[in-house]
Amino acid sequence: MNPLYDPIASFGTGPKPLKLVVAGPVGAGKTSFVRSLSETEVVGTDELATEDIGKTFTTVAMDFGTLVLDGQPIFLFGTPGQDRFDFMWEVLCEGALGLVLLVAGDKPSEFSQARRILEFITSRISVPFIVGVTRQDLPKVWSSEDVAEYFGLPTAQVVSLNATRSTSSIFTLIHLLELVGAYQLSESFVSSDAGLAEPQNGFGQQ
Repeated sequence: MNPLYDPIASFGTGPKPLKLVVAGPVGAGKTSFVRSLSETEVVGTDELATEDIGKTFTTVAMDFGTLVLDGQPIFLFGTPGQDRFDFMWEVLCEGALGLVLLVAGDKPSEFSQARRILEFITSRISVPFIVGVTRQDLPKVWSSEDVAEYFGLPTAQVVSLNATRSTSSIFTLIHLLELVGAYQLSESFVSSDAGLAEPQNGFGQQ
């Protein structure tokens, strides 16, 4: 990315962009997901894989793309999937409003790694998330219901998708934004209740 380029400034004086993060194991479809959604050229940091990870190139820092949905600018940050880049998971999730964790539905052996990534991020940063089950175009693949049971999540928090299709990725993105909205609403109620119970530095404090 050009160090002189300010992506937020490029959107002018309109709504402040929302930051969303896409995480998951290697080969789960993170780069494809960002590319299928981005309306600008995706800034990527793919390098030749130095380990046997089932693909020739892998993301070593991040993928970055942008889009505008109903007038709202959105920044998408795709994380690297390997453990040795776990420091980037925390860096990229800082300030994020939502997280999409992708898992390849035909690779249940990778689910434990996906769980580790999710636990790593959510133990450090409070962020609403959904799990996206990719590769739904293949004949033998886990369903979103099966994956929800594996992760111990409500079925509403897990969706099936094809990360290479923009319509499928948009559906996943909208689903995440609905969860983000519900999360922010619940947080505002909690803050209001806390403010009434224990007024601090505001009206009602004696």
